[in-house]
Order: sequence, then structure tokens, then C-alpha cells
Amino acid sequence: MEYIKNITIIIDEVKYEDPGRLKKILKSYKPDKKGCCYIVKGTFERLENLVDTLQSARHQSSSATHGQTFQQDNHVSNHAKHLDVSGVVMDYINQKCADKLNKIQGTKFVITTQPDLRAVHSQPNSLVRVTFRPRCDSSYPSDRLHDDFVRQQFITFYQRTASDLQVTSVHLSPHECMELQRKFPHLLFKPSNGNYERTVVGPFALIAKLNEFLSQNIQSSRRSPVNKVLADTPSSRTLGLSSTFSRDPEEETCPICMESILAKDKKTLRCKHSFCKDCLKRAFDYKPICPTCGEVYGILIGTQPDGGKMIVTQNSSSLLGYEKYGTIIIDYHIPSGIQKEEHPNPGQPYEGVSRRAYIPDSSEGRMILELLRRAFDQRLIFTIGRSTTSGRNNMVTWNDIHHKTSTHGGPTHYGYPDPNYLNRVRDELKVKGIE
Repeated sequence: MEYIKNITIIIDEVKYEDPGRLKKILKSYKPDKKGCCYIVKGTFERLENLVDTLQSARHQSSSATHGQTFQQDNHVSNHAKHLDVSGVVMDYINQKCADKLNKIQGTKFVITTQPDLRAVHSQPNSLVRVTFRPRCDSSYPSDRLHDDFVRQQFITFYQRTASDLQVTSVHLSPHECMELQRKFPHLLFKPSNGNYERTVVGPFALIAKLNEFLSQNIQSSRRSPVNKVLADTPSSRTLGLSSTFSRDPEEETCPICMESILAKDKKTLRCKHSFCKDCLKRAFDYKPICPTCGEVYGILIGTQPDGGKMIVTQNSSSLLGYEKYGTIIIDYHIPSGIQKEEHPNPGQPYEGVSRRAYIPDSSEGRMILELLRRAFDQRLIFTIGRSTTSGRNNMVTWNDIHHKTSTHGGPTHYGYPDPNYLNRVRDELKVKGIE
């Protein structure tokens, strides 16, 4: 999963008592100016330094000339902000992406989660509240620019993480679970309902590797005379696990079956990852992506129900942050029907949905529109599952290509302004081979 590379911040000149000093600080960042606002683009590290510099400048100015005002502003800005997110995704981020989360919150901010994430596995569809607040020991007051900067970083990181996560269940003994945790350190293994049931959360490519690995070890156990004798013992499948660690390090191992790749059976993809031909064929029958890095090969077809419509209209009103342009309105309609074999509960009815989304009628927005058309034709926009808002099952839901369903409210309300949105949705489409 790719971490945040380029972002955008908007700085309101009105909020600074010394516009000349602000202009001097921003000079090396080559900002675009629209009205009274400066728009600055760059890497996370570069813009984090800019935010710290601006915050320090405001602190010095306030301390020198407006001590009482400084205290009042600090009191107001310390009001905590929050948003509600998936408990399963947040639990994965806390346990497997702690370094990236710490990088986002930095030394002056803290991101907390309620309720306790240890209870999430018993309620997999529950939401948790993520709260953003300045650290009590911060030497500078929090201001809106820095607060929004941290929140936007978290939202971008959360959405990219959530779009790549998959949840599955496996039957493992405690010893097997420990072996697999060592072998797949980026997967999260949690106890489930039964004694040996485990819920596993992680990126799609790693979940696919885990399933293939377990399947191959079960087949190996059935073929092996030794393992046939031990087939009913609790540690029978761990024999396959431990045997992989004694293999000659010079031999190339197939990431799917974890066996040595014979030269005549080797298949190397353009992303330079190699597999057994038969293993790769089975993986591509399921989904045409590299099981190691997720690069798409061929055309990816999703599980969006048939019979849907995507209707596009335009109007002259503008979206926040895109005041020069009109608005493209996308109306999706997916009718109710009966689930097929590719869906979670074949033969059962599902409830359809109608959704409206908004994108700016700019050259970049029109390009995104054409990419979304392709995604819709490839059945990638919607799927069938459990609604995160109502908790109801067998519903048509958004897949993992994010849409703006409101014209206002910012990212936490699926609306504008959100200067990074078009870049994010382009990245999400690229992951699915649409670019």
C-alpha cells in the first residue's frame, strides 16, 4: 500500500497579521494565489515543515502584541474534533500501521479512539470515534491550519488503507496461529467465536497468499504418507509451515504455494514477481492481479449487480474549492434483485440503491468522470454486502472507490472542500487498472 506522497494545503491571508512576512515564508514553496488564499502543494514532510513555521510565526506575533487574545484563541482551538470510522480498519491501523499513524500526528498532536479497540473483533461492523486534539504539553497553540492538516492526512491514509483491506476467517490452533503470524507479519490475527476460529484482517494480496498457503499445505498433508498418519493431530498443518524454513535460501520460492519454483514451471510478471504457472493461473482465475504487489493484469471485473444505470448531468453552480467551474452530477441507480454465485449469499434477494455524487466540471474532473464510467462498466463501483450506515446485510453498497455525496461539509461529511479528493480517487482507480 502506497503512503501519502503529495498533498495540498490552503492558507487564508486574512488570518495573518503580517501579510508581508507570510508572503516571504511562502516564497520558496511557489504557491498559487486565488483571492486571499494561497494554495501550496508538496510532500508530507515539506508541508509539515511549512505548517510548523507558520504556527511558530503566529505564536511569536501573538505573544509579542496580543497576549490575552492568544490565550482565548488557544482555548477555542483546543476544542477536540472527531469523525466516525470502521472499528476493524482502525484496529488494523493501530496495530499494523502505528509508525505511519505516529508520523501523521507528530509531536504536537494526539489521535485517540473510543471505545476500546480490543472489543472490535466481537462487533465487526461497529464504528469507533477518532478524536483529534493538541497535546497538553505542546509549546504552541493549535490553529485551524495545523488541525486541518493533521485531519486531512489521517483521512487520506485511512481511506487508502480501508480500500485495500479484506477480512476472512480461518480455523487454526494456537501454535498454527503463532507460526502464521511470524510468516505474515502484516496480517492481523484475532480470536473469533470458536476456540480455534481466527478472524484475519489485511491487504487483499496478503489474504490471497494466506488462503493459497493454507490450501497447499492441506493438500500436501493429504498426499504425504507421514502426514496422513498425523492428519488428525492438532499440529499436522504446522509441519508444512516449519518445513519452509529449512529450504535452501538460493532456491526461488513461489509466494503462493511456498514451494521451490521449477525452471520449466516458472512465470515472471512484468512487475518482476515470479510464481509457479499453475499457482498463478488459479490466482488470476480469482482476480487478475499480482498476488505479491497487487498490480493489475488484464481487465478487472467486479461484483456490481447487473442492470444498473449511471446518469450524468451538469449545472452551473460551483463546488467549494472549485469556484471557477460548474458541477458534474452523477446519479447511480442499481435495482433490487437476486444474488448470483459471485455474491455473498447466492439465491437470496438483495436491496438496490440510488446514489448521487458530485465532481467539479473542470478538465481534471471530466477526466475522472471518464475513468468512473469505465469503472462502472467493469462493475467496480458497487458491490453487495453489509451497509456501514444501517448495519443491514444483503444491501448494494459502495465498493472501495470513494465518491463525494455532498456539495459541502468537507471530507468528514463526504463533501467539499477537499483539495486532495481527485488525486485520491485517481489513485483508487489506478489500483484497479483504470488509468
